[in-house]
Amino acid sequence: MSSNKSTPLVIGVAGGSGSGKTTVANIVLNRVGRHRIAYLPHDAYYRDLTNLPLNQRIQVNFDHPDSLESDLLVEHIQRLKNWETIQLPIYDFTHHSRTGETIPVKPQRVILVEGILIYAEKKLRDLFDVKIFVDTDADLRFIRRLQRDITERGRTTENVITQYLSTVRPMHLEFVEPSKRYADVIIPEGGLNEVAMDMVIARIEALLKEEQKDEAPAQKD
Repeated sequence: MSSNKSTPLVIGVAGGSGSGKTTVANIVLNRVGRHRIAYLPHDAYYRDLTNLPLNQRIQVNFDHPDSLESDLLVEHIQRLKNWETIQLPIYDFTHHSRTGETIPVKPQRVILVEGILIYAEKKLRDLFDVKIFVDTDADLRFIRRLQRDITERGRTTENVITQYLSTVRPMHLEFVEPSKRYADVIIPEGGLNEVAMDMVIARIEALLKEEQKDEAPAQKD
């Protein structure tokens, strides 16, 4: 780590599937400045299932913390905090496997991590300086997930409904909803809540300004 650089600010954005986490993350990226942020979606860290036949991959519980390689995400956050570049995995949601390719993510003053389960594990939760939870009604979350999985991930309506009832909803109740208590800020209605977003952005900017003061060289007499 460079001696003249302070430790980056680590921000988490959590919430149920379809809650509007990505919208909130994009507002932060756009308003704070994408050039100042290293963005890590937890979805990129799903375990590689290429060793399993496709019919077995489909049956994996993707809403349980064990389906994600959170140890790698922890390692990547720590490396970015040390001002080291990391290689972000690329996950293929249609075939439930990693592509083998990666995207280089350079260290920035802000590290933004987004995912449904990022507060469910203590080792990951402890890395965040600011923890945001997007709180959205279950019916809206389901509709958004249905639309996304059909248009972006090649799923059928029946497949999405079956997955929602068998794993998404029970895992939300077991892991995601209880993790809300660790949040510093709970945002109802997600990115549509302009008052809450203004407060979050103001807080991030204030923390960055504090760090800038700490980094500034002392004035000579």
